[in-house]
Amino acid sequence: MAYCLSVLAGIMSTPAQANDLRAALAAEMPGLTAIYRDLHRNPELAFGEARSARIMAEAARKAGFAVTERVGKTGVVAVMKNGAGPVVMIRADMDALPLAEQTGLPFASSARGVTAAGTESAVMHACGHDTHMTAWIAAARLLASRKGEWSGTLVMIAQPAEETGDGARAMLADGLYSRFPKPDTVLAFHDSATLPAGTIGYTPGYTMANVDSVDITVKGVGGHGASPHTTRDPIVLASAIVTRLQTLVSRESSPFDPSVVTVGSFRAGTTYNIIPDEAKLQLTVRSYSDASRKLLLDGIARIARGEAIAAGLPEDGLPDVKVEPDYTRATFNTPELTTRVAADLAERFGTARVRQVPPSTVGEDFSEYRLADPERVQSLLLWVGGVPQAKWDAAQRPGAAPLPSLHSPFWAPDAEAVIATGAEALTATAMRLMPKRAG
Repeated sequence: MAYCLSVLAGIMSTPAQANDLRAALAAEMPGLTAIYRDLHRNPELAFGEARSARIMAEAARKAGFAVTERVGKTGVVAVMKNGAGPVVMIRADMDALPLAEQTGLPFASSARGVTAAGTESAVMHACGHDTHMTAWIAAARLLASRKGEWSGTLVMIAQPAEETGDGARAMLADGLYSRFPKPDTVLAFHDSATLPAGTIGYTPGYTMANVDSVDITVKGVGGHGASPHTTRDPIVLASAIVTRLQTLVSRESSPFDPSVVTVGSFRAGTTYNIIPDEAKLQLTVRSYSDASRKLLLDGIARIARGEAIAAGLPEDGLPDVKVEPDYTRATFNTPELTTRVAADLAERFGTARVRQVPPSTVGEDFSEYRLADPERVQSLLLWVGGVPQAKWDAAQRPGAAPLPSLHSPFWAPDAEAVIATGAEALTATAMRLMPKRAG
């Protein structure tokens, strides 16, 4: 009977807890908005997030966490041990993009930075990582102030270099799972440019794709454009390869296993009347399963070779196909965890604000935290809508202009809605995963 009363009390207290959490967040929003605007105004590129990391570390330290800085170059790990129970990790990414902002916001970025390739560029938070960082700070404060309501170990990490796909691997290589408590569950969210502000999207299973970069160097025999019969034209051959590559998706992949092969760069020649001796292609390849990835990559190599042989190229003149080794691996949401959390969030936010969404073919190195120990670690990455409601409504009208996407210089989310929703979802989910133990 005592156990039943305890469970009943927990169920009955949920609305009050939700209102209490929301009220606490509302009180924090002026200060959180100031933090967000500061982060937005001062973006930093991958592995250069020194200022952002310092802000994150100081916020966690003030909340009572044991904080370690410079994990994986610029990463931050904040740990709070609160009795027996599971280990839950919450991640936010910090880096911005080499892009000139065109939002017109009064706190728009005018920052400049230098990319890993040594190119100077304008810098902008065009992927919303500034909202992720701010919500992370809010969740850290909320969870620290509610230690009487959960039991376990909370690990919060601020990750560098998500945009380059290197940050998660760098933190793991620097001992994230050996120097600090290894998580049972890893949580994160990403703002969405396709959902109305404050809406939560979830996808059980694969939610983001493997992302491979492939370089193909097509060889030929150059010569005068007036005498093509004396050449082996690499432009014609490369064009045939580009056309044939599309059949990997349309004719070799299952229509129930989405995949993408895109040729993003085709470079060859110098002028009108010279047939060059080389053409270069750059591809992005998107898949979900390991089997699908292998089918696509093997098919690319086969098609490049086969078209070259058909064009009369000798064995030593066949195309060189190079797959970049450090690819972004597909992000997988543990299905049972995702379904359970989605039900909890629908109860908290209402069913109109929580919806299942199809998987995306973008990449995210959040995948690495589960794949580092897939037998133990569960993972869940949610979407939180950022499209301002008025803009969302206008975009639904026939003939309306498309909304700006993530990585657009015009992307300006409803930051307050993203931060408040993301922070509440992370906090409530972490508390559900680390229930207070009786007695």
